Parts: sequence; C-alpha cells; structure tokens
Amino acid sequence: MKPIVVFPDPPSDLARALDVTGRIWKIAESSDVERRLRPDAGWAAAIVIVRGRSDTAAAMVAALRDEGPDTPVLVVTDAAGLGALGRSGCSFDDFCVSPVRPAELAFRLERLTNASDGTGTVPDDLVTYGPLMINPVTYQAMVDGAPLDLTYMEYELLKYFAQHPGRVCTREVLLSQVWGYDYYGGARTVDVHVRRLRAKLGEPHAGLIETVRSVGYRFGRAQWG
Repeated sequence: MKPIVVFPDPPSDLARALDVTGRIWKIAESSDVERRLRPDAGWAAAIVIVRGRSDTAAAMVAALRDEGPDTPVLVVTDAAGLGALGRSGCSFDDFCVSPVRPAELAFRLERLTNASDGTGTVPDDLVTYGPLMINPVTYQAMVDGAPLDLTYMEYELLKYFAQHPGRVCTREVLLSQVWGYDYYGGARTVDVHVRRLRAKLGEPHAGLIETVRSVGYRFGRAQWG
C-alpha cells in the first residue's frame, strides 16, 4: 500500500483519525521535504491542511500538481479556508471541514485512492454507526474520534453489534456468533462484556447497547446510523 503525505504536521485529532485508517502516512513541512520523501511509486494521496491564511496551502497544492499530477489531493480546512482556496483557483479533489470525523476521513481517502487506482469503488471494510467507527483491518475502534482500548473479545462483540443495528440478540446467539459454538462459558460472559463495553464507550454512548429484558441486547438508536 502506497503511503499518504500530510502537509503540514497534523493536529492530534487528525493524526488519530489517520492512524485508525491503518494507512502509512508521512509529514512534509514543505514541498522540498515532500520531494525528498516521495516514494518511487508516488503517493496514494496527499492531505493538505489549511491553517490561517490559505496561501501556503495553495502553494503546496500547486507544487503537488506540478510534481505528481496523478496524486489525489484532500484539503482539510474550515469553511473560511475552503472559500479562500476556491477563490485562489487552487485545484484539489476533495475536502473535509475541520474538525474531521474519522469515519468521513476514512471514506473520502478510500474513495480518492480507489479512484486513482482505477477501481472507482469504496470497500466495505469500515463499520460505522453514529459516533462509532470500527476498522476490521486494523482491529481499531473509535467513538467521537477517540480510540477505544478494547480486549479482543470486547472488540469482536462491539463489531457484531455494530454490524447488526436494531436487531435483538439473545445471549445464546451472541455466544455462538462472537465466541463460537465450541465455547463452554455461560451466558453470564455476555453480560460481563456488555458491562465493560458500556463503561468504555462512556456515559454519552453507553445507551447504544440496550438491554431487552428477559431476552438479550439490542444495539443502536433510531436517530443514528
């Protein structure tokens, strides 16, 4: 997989969002640094961050177009910066308005890089639901842009829930689908893992996993997804 170049040094929330995509990315503080870092096969994409005046970002985009015209460029900016770039005649392929939502960043990068590879499709790897994003390739999960510190089985249970929103799942179904048919633990195991997941999701999002009395659990809220 070809790396992504990011100009300039990204803020922490954008860096975390990039890490969750599972992609390799490198920082270029100038066009000279970008040229030195550029791999023989080129970049998968370039992310240009607008900070304050748009002149520097516009110059970086122009340099990228001159040196590697096939490299898709994603701009990260606020609404004012986007307007300034547009008025400057700067040519970019897509944009995200800051603060960046990890799921949106991942989607836009996949679309851009696949389009540049000629596939024109967006893979189904990412699992998103409201504030939650799960990357099955990197075994990472984030809520509201913050990474979740999950055990393997907590991760697998949350992924199963997110892949089946609105469905009422009995403890027996969860045991068979997440733990496997050969698991000999009791249904209490599910309750323990759900309690831990709710704690790690935090109070604002613990209600994503709803208890259905005498049956099991249901994931999701009607206003999300």
